[in-house]
Amino acid sequence: QVQVVESGGGLVQTGGSLRLSCAASGRDFSGYAMGWFRQPPGKEREFVAAVDWKGSSAEYADSVKGRFTASRDNAKNTMYLQMNSLKPDDTAVYYCAAAMNPFIMTIRQGGVDWWGKGTLVTVSS
Repeated sequence: QVQVVESGGGLVQTGGSLRLSCAASGRDFSGYAMGWFRQPPGKEREFVAAVDWKGSSAEYADSVKGRFTASRDNAKNTMYLQMNSLKPDDTAVYYCAAAMNPFIMTIRQGGVDWWGKGTLVTVSS
């Protein structure tokens, strides 16, 4: 069974850091773009970051540029999201996403083939 599973969420104070992980299983994801979305309380799900199949290129939402870094380790079939300088507005359920092609644009446009179940990040003020 193909699946992606997030971990690493939790409660952190404003200005703190967290590192999310997304472990993929069931097939080799090294040829696929992967990314992160989030859904703040009472709002729509939104794009956060995406990384191409090699991990050599990444794109970010304007709201997280300079604070978040997406990366991946294809040997481990795992993607990461390092979140620094967290703000209360970053509070959300964070979802891992993967697309069955290598291109970041597919993720940005919501062409996702696999979704994780999400991990909650809460940033206290």
